[in-house]
Amino acid sequence: MDFQFYGANCISISHKSTRIVVDDNLSELGKTGVIKAGDVALYTTVVKKLKTEPKLVIDCVGEYEVSDISIIGISARAHTDEKGLQSVTMYKISAADLSVLVTGHIFPELNDEQREAIGITDVLIIPVGGHGYTMDGRGALNIIKELEPKMVIPTHYEQKGINYPVPQAPLEEALADLGMELRPAVAKLRLKPTDLSDITQLSILEVS
Repeated sequence: MDFQFYGANCISISHKSTRIVVDDNLSELGKTGVIKAGDVALYTTVVKKLKTEPKLVIDCVGEYEVSDISIIGISARAHTDEKGLQSVTMYKISAADLSVLVTGHIFPELNDEQREAIGITDVLIIPVGGHGYTMDGRGALNIIKELEPKMVIPTHYEQKGINYPVPQAPLEEALADLGMELRPAVAKLRLKPTDLSDITQLSILEVS
């Protein structure tokens, strides 16, 4: 699998000829959207009409198959939801003996049903910007401890050129809370199962 980061919560996950783009709302944040006609677009919240029509749009709970990629949407409480509400969708993406979980802006606590649906997590993609809008580093650490992924990719922190509705914390602040082994930053992460170890690693992706 290949991973590329575009800022905010937008990241692409590519496997063979299929590219999945997660949460491309960049045009609402002062940047240019990255979705192309042949992409699969995943949204952790219900999406409005898109300017570009991708091959497939998924924005709700369910089980999906795209080529040889499995996508499972799992209902979750949003960080800003009252207790009892579940207005966002997490996605478990599986292909090539790798499993990826994209949390979106969830409340930093999972229930037994969610943990069972998630199962083994090789790569966890999780926001860390905090300030009441999403999880901060400590909230992300709670999820990391629950799931014990082999690699963590943080998203949605302070970035130049992105106009967040709520200012987000710098990445350095979140990293201090996480206190994890840090891999060198890369523009694109190409990952196979043999690259992972038993110790959870933190991988920083440069903004494309």
